[in-house]
Amino acid sequence: MNKKTLRVGMIGYNFMGKAHSNAWRQAPKFFDLPASVELKTICGRTAKSVEAARKQLGWQQASTDWREVVSDPEIDIVDITTPNDTHAEIAIEAAKNGKAILCEKPLAMDVAQCEEMVAAVKKARVVNMVCHNYRRIPAIALAKRMIENGDLGDRIYHYRARYAQDWITDPSFPLVWRLQSKIAGSGTHGDIGAHIIDLGRYLVGEIKEVCGLMETFIKERTLLEQTGAGLSAKGSKKIGRVTVDDAVSWIGRFKNGALANLEATRFAHGRKNHITIEINGSKGSLAFNFEDMNRLEYYNAADPEDRRGFRSILVTESTQPYAGAWWPPGHIIGYEHTFVNAFADFIKAVAAGKSVQPTFEDGLQNERVLSAIEQSAKTKSWVKV
Repeated sequence: MNKKTLRVGMIGYNFMGKAHSNAWRQAPKFFDLPASVELKTICGRTAKSVEAARKQLGWQQASTDWREVVSDPEIDIVDITTPNDTHAEIAIEAAKNGKAILCEKPLAMDVAQCEEMVAAVKKARVVNMVCHNYRRIPAIALAKRMIENGDLGDRIYHYRARYAQDWITDPSFPLVWRLQSKIAGSGTHGDIGAHIIDLGRYLVGEIKEVCGLMETFIKERTLLEQTGAGLSAKGSKKIGRVTVDDAVSWIGRFKNGALANLEATRFAHGRKNHITIEINGSKGSLAFNFEDMNRLEYYNAADPEDRRGFRSILVTESTQPYAGAWWPPGHIIGYEHTFVNAFADFIKAVAAGKSVQPTFEDGLQNERVLSAIEQSAKTKSWVKV
């Protein structure tokens, strides 16, 4: 019996476009999926650039009109990897055309847009997912399993997380779109802080209240200007205002009583994509470091006193989440595999006609937390989510 073929139209083609293209190609090769995948159309604003991306990334055809893509009757899935200010419009139109939708995070610019997107996919009854790929790290998925199994006890005390990068520490770094609120919505907060918020909700539960602090360290940067080779800041003397946050720290409380302590920054010299998580429960603790992403640290308080200590679990066994789809035990995987794992789950969901977490509802709830933290930072007070 021949498998159904799911044809994908992807809007956007830069960093996330590359990661997504690879995941669409690889998922059917490593997972036993109920459908095959066809990379039909890639879409971008500039004809020359999107054609180059089409050739490099393996798509059948290129387009500069996203409306043409989302209305194409041959396309089953719309994949959105564009800047944040376009997510809502594209997703809502895709839903109206009955397409399954995979959208990069953050889901949209604000809570109102997220609510419109959720309403659109519910009305159209289309499969939807927001791409929080870190949920599909085998070690994170194992942590979820262990918490649900009670390995940390019946009560979680703390969720601590830090996401740190350093790519904008140089004051001469230009005013790219991620530093402009009209395009990005928020800065570090929505870009990387959203990930550790989502992981907190995934692993521990819903967040009840927050108290936050936000800072923009470099408030003005050189504007990008159009040159013959494209946008460049070289030689530009025009200055623009940074309208997003550079760093955010917040504490909070989950609905189950656990305490939250999170930090996200793009001003940590030496940290390229540093994610650390620790969860403490009544019977043990878990710790994770993305720079050693194939390992999960586990402390069991029930161990004999003379043998207590964090044990290192190498998450590459076939009995562990996602690991069995890849290589023999001990053969580690990397960043790109998190997308492949996520896309495999999404393909299964589309074939079954049922959405898979994190859905647009999760994206909306993450945005509510992000918004509450912003409100808290402005009012210097606690805010309920």
